[in-house]
Amino acid sequence: MNLIYILPIILILVSSIVTIRQGMIGVTTIFGKYRRVLRPGLNFRIPILEQVFKRISIQNRSTELGFQAVTLDQANVNFTALVLYAVLNHEEETVKNVAFKFIDERSFNQSLIRTIEGNVRSFVATKKQSEILTLRNEIVLYVKDNLDDVFESWGYHLIDVQMNDITFDEEVMRSMAKVVASNNLKAAAENEGQALLITKTKAAEADGNAVRISAEAERQAAMLRGQAVASFREEVARGMSVAAKEMQASELDNSVILFTMWTETLKHVAENGKGNVIFLDGSVDGMEKSVKQMMAMQKLQSGK
Repeated sequence: MNLIYILPIILILVSSIVTIRQGMIGVTTIFGKYRRVLRPGLNFRIPILEQVFKRISIQNRSTELGFQAVTLDQANVNFTALVLYAVLNHEEETVKNVAFKFIDERSFNQSLIRTIEGNVRSFVATKKQSEILTLRNEIVLYVKDNLDDVFESWGYHLIDVQMNDITFDEEVMRSMAKVVASNNLKAAAENEGQALLITKTKAAEADGNAVRISAEAERQAAMLRGQAVASFREEVARGMSVAAKEMQASELDNSVILFTMWTETLKHVAENGKGNVIFLDGSVDGMEKSVKQMMAMQKLQSGK
């Protein structure tokens, strides 16, 4: 008889026990109305009346997206993104938003995906295709700035958005590759032209310096040769003057000096002719005639 009364009590106690596993939060209702939040672990509820409406994960969640957007210059861009989010906090109002904002998990995921796609598309629509690949971080920041408030109203916190792949249609990728290749060829041609210009400029400068140095050396050489000739003539004149005075002091004829000069001239021509043909009258009559001409010139200069 006692068991008849004890058994229902045991059944009621057992049915009132609810276990919520770690990383989850339970939401209960009575007659469809929100009642309270059940924390992880062992909980007790009002038997029959209080029902566990939903178990909500408070762990991080991720969703992978794949969608397409159109740039300002009408190029199709394919995006593959990863969204990381979690329940904002464990407060009662936040949990109620998570539990009752959407009819089911499928509706929430659909709203999440469409909201992110819309924000990315609105950003991409203001940019040209040549800019998109360099704006990965800007796209992420734009999406997070616009979705933070929306996610909080749903009871969630947007942790991160990762743009894993950004690709264009095959035709666009092919044309972009051609543009890159042509730019590389242009840059290579410009570099080669600059290198050739520098080479030719340096060569011209070297040639100019060589000509200038050669001309300066020739000028110096000519000046030195002129000085040498002048010095030679000065020494010859001084020597002849001294010789003439000595000849006069010895009461000798000056023609001896002229004869010596004549023979020295013949000797110099013979030694330094190097095969050149020089017509010179080396006879006695020729010598006598040349000596007389030199003596006449000497007397003429002495008369002056």
